[in-house]
Amino acid sequence: MNVAPDKKIYFLSDFHLGAPDYPGSLVREKKIVAFLESIRPTAAQIFIVGDIFDFWYEYKKVVPKGYVRLLGKLAEISDSGIPIHVFVGNHDMWMSGYFEKELNIPVYHQPKEFEWNGKHFLIGHGDGLGPGDHGYKFIKKVFRSPVCQWLFGQLHPSWGIGLANYFSRKSREKTGAADEIFMGEENEWLIIYCKEILQQQHFDYFIFGHRHLPIDCTLAATSRYINLGDWISNFTYASFNGNDMQLHKWE
Repeated sequence: MNVAPDKKIYFLSDFHLGAPDYPGSLVREKKIVAFLESIRPTAAQIFIVGDIFDFWYEYKKVVPKGYVRLLGKLAEISDSGIPIHVFVGNHDMWMSGYFEKELNIPVYHQPKEFEWNGKHFLIGHGDGLGPGDHGYKFIKKVFRSPVCQWLFGQLHPSWGIGLANYFSRKSREKTGAADEIFMGEENEWLIIYCKEILQQQHFDYFIFGHRHLPIDCTLAATSRYINLGDWISNFTYASFNGNDMQLHKWE
């Protein structure tokens, strides 16, 4: 696939809508919707790389309340013929068909390879990749278990969503400002992961979210790792014009 000369592919992630409260989330949601509208004229495709929501669970007949501005804008853009791709994150991994059916947007649960203009991409949210963090990797397996998801689905939505939001807040309190600090190439686990992949297969670009810190790191002469940052404090995104990737801040 090739990107037309007057078009770009856009990448953004980590909105965490719903956090820390409704008023704060609504301000961010309106900002994201304005950004999506601003890129429509030049967008060949749009990738949202995980953690759109601070919590999301699709019950059989119920989805979490709110987010109508964003969901409506995504439906409008998708209906206009611009492909949108969504990756689940660690906060919204329980997607099971709503986006595909209602918005015509494919949802990916694992990193996925793409190619445009002869450039090879590996795209994913980034949680649970690389060395260490064995506790989270175990929890991720539990959360992705069909049995555990079914059991959670038996809770009334008021109880289930309330419980999930409580633990999500506790997780953010525990992380604190750690996401704002670059730990160096030798300690950034996604950089370590990318370098390990490069030993087996070449990618021109590794695109991830999750880290909440915009990073553009050269891994090799023709390979870069780009972390998309977030839309909580950084409001950053990346674009590919067919020749090169750039990381931007939206004002």
